[in-house]
Amino acid sequence: MKVRILLLLALVGAGCGRDQPKRLTVAVVPMGTTHEYWKSIHAGAVKAAREEAVELIWKGPQKEDDRAQQIAVVEDMIARRVDGIVLAPLDGKGLRNPVAEARRAGIPAVIVDSDLDGDEHISFIATDNYQGGRLGARRLAESLGGRGSVLMMRVMVGAESTMRREQGFLDEMRQHAAIRVVSDNQYGGITTETAYQTGENLLNRFPAVDGVFCPNESTTFGMLRALTDAGKAGKIRFVGFDSSDKLIAALGQRHLDGLVLQNPFRMGELAVRTLARHLRDRGAPVEKRVDTGAVVATPATMDQPDIRLLLAPPIEQYLGAPPRKIE
Repeated sequence: MKVRILLLLALVGAGCGRDQPKRLTVAVVPMGTTHEYWKSIHAGAVKAAREEAVELIWKGPQKEDDRAQQIAVVEDMIARRVDGIVLAPLDGKGLRNPVAEARRAGIPAVIVDSDLDGDEHISFIATDNYQGGRLGARRLAESLGGRGSVLMMRVMVGAESTMRREQGFLDEMRQHAAIRVVSDNQYGGITTETAYQTGENLLNRFPAVDGVFCPNESTTFGMLRALTDAGKAGKIRFVGFDSSDKLIAALGQRHLDGLVLQNPFRMGELAVRTLARHLRDRGAPVEKRVDTGAVVATPATMDQPDIRLLLAPPIEQYLGAPPRKIE
């Protein structure tokens, strides 16, 4: 009798197991993990993972310029047979083969932040980075009253997102005949320290420059430090990209005239949600390209509720980090 009961329970348990849907595992592979921008993407991904009942793996390279390590992370996720991958590629060409390998293994990928060559991924969710660069140029031109000399500090070669911002900035500045770009070929790199050093060198070479543009968080903060140490913060018109506590404070002090803001929280959320629904709907088509938008925060607009949410997304709610402050 006991044997029959045990056999019956085993059969019932097996049947229940077949009826339960498989819990999906999605890997999110950012360019890096230290900047506030990537923390916002992580928080958005966690929000979607909770609501979609998805297991989330968050793993990126230690340094934001280490293409080889990012490739190794993607290959590791393929070997672990995750169900899907969200990737912010460090190199639009160099990460194409790993994503193609994932597709051959039946693992779909959604690309965020920075575009990837080819069509092996199912969707690209990001800011229109070219338009973001143009927005930054317009704000800087407005701050200068339409005339003067400006310089732009680049980030690094190969990062499609920042390269598009840089090109957008330069193309828009060409529409302002009374503004001259005195330097646009110097790279700040991916750390605030290297950006600070490049910023110092640029300010020494062009002591009479009227305005500055930087296309990401690390170059913006590095240049802010250089301007502060040179006693020029708030005197040279300055527009940057992305947000952090220190950049928010600088905007409030009018040491920054504008910050071009993306919506990285939304990117992370949409990417995980897109993968989950694509997988559960057995390969149902998804939107190939999603623009999550960009706006410019200024000292005059930074307290508006919609701008405040972009300046300081609810990271602490999902990652347990201390709340971001807007002063």
